[in-house]
Amino acid sequence: MKNFFKDESGQGMVEYGLIIALIAIAVIAALKLLGPAVTSIFTNATTELNKATTPAG
Repeated sequence: MKNFFKDESGQGMVEYGLIIALIAIAVIAALKLLGPAVTSIFTNATTELNKATTPAG
């Protein structure tokens, strides 16, 4: 039983999992904060491209 509690072979994988989870949370938070700004940039770019490619007249 003592050997079972002293075994740390899976500890590294748990640490990697926690790091990946924290990175995922940071990415989601960044997308939530920057999402409207990115949407605005792409909307403006689409509008300008449509103006440039529409024939005058």
